[in-house]
Amino acid sequence: MKGARCWIVVAMLVTTILVLHAHGFSEFIPVSEPLSLVPRSISGWTGSDLQIDQGQLNVLGPGEFLSRIYARAGEAEPVGLFIGYFPSQRTGGTIHSPKNCLPGAGWAFQSSQYIDLKDATGKPHRVGEYILTKGDVREIAIYWYQAHGRSVANEYVAKFYLVADALRMNRTDGALVRVDTPISSGGGIAKARARAEAFTAQLMPMLPRFIPN
Repeated sequence: MKGARCWIVVAMLVTTILVLHAHGFSEFIPVSEPLSLVPRSISGWTGSDLQIDQGQLNVLGPGEFLSRIYARAGEAEPVGLFIGYFPSQRTGGTIHSPKNCLPGAGWAFQSSQYIDLKDATGKPHRVGEYILTKGDVREIAIYWYQAHGRSVANEYVAKFYLVADALRMNRTDGALVRVDTPISSGGGIAKARARAEAFTAQLMPMLPRFIPN
């Protein structure tokens, strides 16, 4: 079943590329601010950039990427932020699912689910949530695919919108956003989830500057 869904995604992407080339369109790539300008101060959290090594960049492909750790006074655990933005997915550079990337970095999935989360303005979003393990370390991660003003938790739904928007809007730009934080022995899953969700709610309204609607 999983293999069949994978082939459906591949077929949709091939169809998109063929249709765009057949019509001879010059793809519209909207102007956006660079990810480096994502605020380093978010609701009391202060961020420090992490370097992404060249090997990882080679795997991620042609896009713009941000990896940052945010810390806040009074919080024992930090919050990690990763954004991968692709101005175009027309020529083969596409968003990588966390289900593919994280196991390659040594993480195992303990659980996964989709949840509804409201941002700081009250706008609802559908996002994914993973609980991850690596040895004795556990983390909770919130992630979603963002493009053209919508947030999508499911990678297959995101691929569907990629095809639809390519045909309707002549745009294939989009991003993956991931927020993660450790699950400490003192606070447990509930406290880690609350920390990740609170940070995510403050971050979301800022993102259209960098991931165009």
